[in-house]
Amino acid sequence: MTPLARLLAHRIREGGPISVADYMAECLLHPVHGYYNTRDPFGTAGDFTTAPEISQMFGELIGLALAQSWLDQGAPPAFTLAELGPGRGTLMADILRATRGIPGFHSAAQVVLVEASPVLRELQARTLRVHDLVPDWVMTAEDLPGQPLFLIANEFFDALPIHQYQCVKGHWHERLIGLQDGALAFGLAEHPSQPATLAARGAEEGAIVEECRVGRVVMEAVSDRLSRHGGLALIIDYGDWRSRGDTLQALRRHAFDDPLAHPGEADLTAHVDFEALAGQRPHHYTTQGAFLTRLGVDARAERLARNLSGPALESHRAAHRRLTHPEEMGSLFKVLALTRAGAPLPPGFAP
Repeated sequence: MTPLARLLAHRIREGGPISVADYMAECLLHPVHGYYNTRDPFGTAGDFTTAPEISQMFGELIGLALAQSWLDQGAPPAFTLAELGPGRGTLMADILRATRGIPGFHSAAQVVLVEASPVLRELQARTLRVHDLVPDWVMTAEDLPGQPLFLIANEFFDALPIHQYQCVKGHWHERLIGLQDGALAFGLAEHPSQPATLAARGAEEGAIVEECRVGRVVMEAVSDRLSRHGGLALIIDYGDWRSRGDTLQALRRHAFDDPLAHPGEADLTAHVDFEALAGQRPHHYTTQGAFLTRLGVDARAERLARNLSGPALESHRAAHRRLTHPEEMGSLFKVLALTRAGAPLPPGFAP
């Protein structure tokens, strides 16, 4: 049993079962034993690898897409260039490098990173030290400046805490985490719940649905700035237009793990429900593979390949395939773009 598991077991014995959302929040952000507060989880030495770590092409194309959208929206003289959950800072570093030649873009940009982990903030500072733009850090999306916003969130929403509900005899009961024989175990709340988000869902016996309340709060803050000041938000994550079933999963040492087995020592995520994120806001939606292809990833990959050979070339080709192929990240990962009503079509989306 991990140190955090012992603390959670004590909490449950004292106060009763906890929600899946409370469990995820403790596992990921506990100040002493939380996953993101105790380690660098990225890359081959960590537990998972994100798209910016796979290839520079990912960040380069996103940077140019944001810059083109900035130009299409009149090149506002002051704007926020933001990232939610910036990891090591690799994606923002690639964005800044790729946009260095866009006249006026860097001088107008205020780089803001939304990051709660002190460990990751230090990593981001080291990564971005080579660039002239010194970022500002904020704790939440509600702290973003009130000006035009050009934002990227890559594999951010999948790590936000979710509530789960299961249908039993026509009623939704919240899924909770309690104790069984001294070990953490899933169970159901005795009394049914009926959150507004479940009212339109069909009540099929045994069905599980998930609700990300924190995600809705983040989206409200982002969309408020977009509607008042303009800009573009690109959300890239794995999931579907409407999430179904139990998608809670744990990754530890690049392998799937029981979500209750190693609290604080494994990454916890859930598939993103893009329909819930989009709501009634102006949006565009596509797969990561289609998005990167429309942005020119094939031509960029070919250009980079000219200077490579042997294992480096093989690795480059594998990275290109991993980012775009339907059997890899190309279809599993989706891209949601949010804009102000009437804004030009963002790069990478079909009309």
